[in-house]
Amino acid sequence: MSQVTEILCIRCPKGCKLRIEIRKDSIKITGNACPVGEIYGKEEIRNPKRVVTSTVRILNAKYPRLPVRTSKPVPKDSIREIIKALTGIVIEAPVRRGQIIIKNVANTGADIIAERDMGRVD
Repeated sequence: MSQVTEILCIRCPKGCKLRIEIRKDSIKITGNACPVGEIYGKEEIRNPKRVVTSTVRILNAKYPRLPVRTSKPVPKDSIREIIKALTGIVIEAPVRRGQIIIKNVANTGADIIAERDMGRVD
């Protein structure tokens, strides 16, 4: 007996519709136009990951919120814990794009990094 799932590949602009057939001991993927789609499909079934984006409060800056994201994709089941870790975070300007805001967030191996420069305004 097998389970069939259909997903959209997001690894390139083509957006192939992948058909994934999961059997007891194998995964068969069809619909991909390139090998990247097959790799993506297997990863998405075995261990789905996402880049988490959010904002944190920033003091003495032009805007009250600073956009942040994870430095790499993290397991989907860690997202709630990551968002919880961001709650209540307040940083002070200036901040540079790529600056680490939280190191190894939720023990995922990913850092929370700033997505833009934000200068200090007094």
